[in-house]
Amino acid sequence: MQKKRNTRPVKVGRLIIGGGHPVVVQSMTNTDTRNIDATLNQIHDLAAVGCELIRVAVPDQAAADALREIVKRSPLPVTADIHFDYRLALAAIEAGVAKLRINPGNIGGTDRVKMILRAAQENQIALRVGVNAGSVHRSYLEKSGGDVVQAMLLSAEDQLNILTEEGFDQIVVSLKSSDVLQTVQVCTEFSTKWDFPLHLGVTEAGTRWRGTIRSAVGLGILLAQGIGDTLRVSLTGDPRNEVTAAYEILKALHLRERGPVVISCPTCGRCQIGLEKLAEAVEALTGALPYPLHIAVMGCVVNGPGEASRADLGLAGGKGEGIIFREGKIIRKETENNLLPAFEEELVKLIKEKYGTEVLL
Repeated sequence: MQKKRNTRPVKVGRLIIGGGHPVVVQSMTNTDTRNIDATLNQIHDLAAVGCELIRVAVPDQAAADALREIVKRSPLPVTADIHFDYRLALAAIEAGVAKLRINPGNIGGTDRVKMILRAAQENQIALRVGVNAGSVHRSYLEKSGGDVVQAMLLSAEDQLNILTEEGFDQIVVSLKSSDVLQTVQVCTEFSTKWDFPLHLGVTEAGTRWRGTIRSAVGLGILLAQGIGDTLRVSLTGDPRNEVTAAYEILKALHLRERGPVVISCPTCGRCQIGLEKLAEAVEALTGALPYPLHIAVMGCVVNGPGEASRADLGLAGGKGEGIIFREGKIIRKETENNLLPAFEEELVKLIKEKYGTEVLL
């Protein structure tokens, strides 16, 4: 792991992105923004699983009109996602959003970009400048000889020049591709030239399973190099899965701690218990906990406690029975049918001892 790169701090509501602060986890609603209650319900659901910054689509004036109430009642700072219409950006600022996601190249010319900038400065609103490989303008591809990464860099630099010439510096940059290696290359090259904080993501990564793998590879490489100040794991479907995946990536690199780390051994010929179902049950039992516990689910009572001796709490199965252990020491032996309920009892005790909190699982 390389030391986190020093980027300039950008204030987004109560959050600071960059400036040495922890990596911020964000997601995006997939509700109709004009449906205020549905959008707020989803924002609350995302906040409950650890989302820290939320982005909402603003495709028309009706969505912009809904923003005022959404911002007022949202538990998270709100980013408005704007394309093409500068008037929607101005309306979003007036509604009180904490951040705008714009592409200065498609907002209608330099004069209109400057109008947005002045309004953002007056209201202390941050801007996110985004460049996606799939939508980079062909003029940049021509200039770069068809090199997508260089075309993205040229596009980002032109957009940043428009903003910085006006003395504006509260900018977060995103450079995304659905190609993992392109994402890694463009973000790495950008970070050697600029100190704006980077929002990381592999765009259009895919469904939950494959998309998480692709994102983990790309974002893991960048984060391990100290690159990245905020991220979204872009997955098809329920956005809560994006937040869960983001924390798993960050926990694997010891960059953030939220919720338990659950390890489980691969099955082998010694395993005489339904380990896959048992591990899934433990994940479901502990998934909503905010505590950074280390939990182990092992398939063999012989090697389990020793191999998982770092675990705060663990269980290991045998033929018709199993054991529960803490930090490698066996504390209970149970029948297979009572193993999970007994584990739950010990988990409640552990949380009360370590955190002084009564929990109902």
